[in-house]
Amino acid sequence: MEFNNINFDTYFKHYPDQNGFFGKYGGVFIAEELKQAMAEITEAYFTICKSSKFISELRRIRREFQGRPTPISHLERLSGSIGNVQLYVKREDLNHTGAHKLNHCMGEALLAKYMGKKKVIAETGAGQHGVALATAAAYFGLECDIYMGAVDIKKQAPNVARMKILGANVIEVTEGLATLKEAVDAAFAAYSRDYKDCIYCIGSVVGPHPFPMMVRDFQSVIGIEAREQFLGMTGELPDAIVACVGGGSNAAGFFAGFLNDPVEIYGVEPLGRGSKLGDHAASLSYGEEGIMHGFNSIMLKDEQGEPAPVYSVASGLDYPSSGPEHAFLRDLGRVKYGYIGDEAAIDAFYTLARMEGIIPAIESSHAVAYAMELAREMGRGSILINLSGRGDKDMDYIIEKYGIR
Repeated sequence: MEFNNINFDTYFKHYPDQNGFFGKYGGVFIAEELKQAMAEITEAYFTICKSSKFISELRRIRREFQGRPTPISHLERLSGSIGNVQLYVKREDLNHTGAHKLNHCMGEALLAKYMGKKKVIAETGAGQHGVALATAAAYFGLECDIYMGAVDIKKQAPNVARMKILGANVIEVTEGLATLKEAVDAAFAAYSRDYKDCIYCIGSVVGPHPFPMMVRDFQSVIGIEAREQFLGMTGELPDAIVACVGGGSNAAGFFAGFLNDPVEIYGVEPLGRGSKLGDHAASLSYGEEGIMHGFNSIMLKDEQGEPAPVYSVASGLDYPSSGPEHAFLRDLGRVKYGYIGDEAAIDAFYTLARMEGIIPAIESSHAVAYAMELAREMGRGSILINLSGRGDKDMDYIIEKYGIR
């Protein structure tokens, strides 16, 4: 399939390029002393992670420990309530630890083990990446430091408890807005001080090369499974696929399985309280080109050109930029990026719970809400949604803020 002169049949051989760029996005914009660490990780990825021993071990872990493949569920009642479009969900909420994050965390931690590292460092927003990495660290016998904003620690108390039970050291970040961006800042600073003995396991398809590529590749198991499963269930491909996008790891992995197919692809950003700067985190919809956290992409900027304050009811989506590959796919027109606000996401959270017996993460609820709107526009056909995580972590917060609907 060709799209704007890009042959998607060979896409993954050419993007990113050797310098980590997807077109003009991506790259390595970090201090000189850290470039050596990134080069070491890149070299290890292309040697260790491409070996049959590594691949066999990761496949065994996914099967025996993670519980993969995760199933696809047909949302019959919800579909019937909307019209003739059939809605399906890829159940990453049934992946061990309750979200897609373990897909790349087990890969990153296994790589760290092969590289002889003693510790893994990471940031987390909603806490799912932190829980997943703490789980991987416990599995492989590694030390684990997780940086988390004070606001998110309060919102995501169940996940904080899980990280601590798993043996992780949860470090509270109080600077700035005390959310995901500040957690990334703090984690990068810690890594720069200790990079010889540890590895920074970035929680999304962001950061300097090779992380946008590496996380996408580990997460592509979602899209590869989903494509095969959907064909097996229905005998055809979905007309459209939908996933939420903050940094964009679940979406990048999901989309990877369908880029070369005649399928409409939609990424859903958080509009939060509205389109005013500071009230949302829809960087691909409202941002401009800029560099932060070691990579060039589309980001939300303040008047000084610095990363703008962002907001979303979903802690895992409130990031002022998006993965460089998402920016590239947006420019190509291969993926359409839209947005959903807080209220619509919360409505979808309750709708899916009441009609299908599935309590989704607030992040995933953005994708469900968008798919419901899309179904009303389409009139007929099928939509496959990536249900990136379960909502256990969000229930106390939602009940406190929104009550039982």
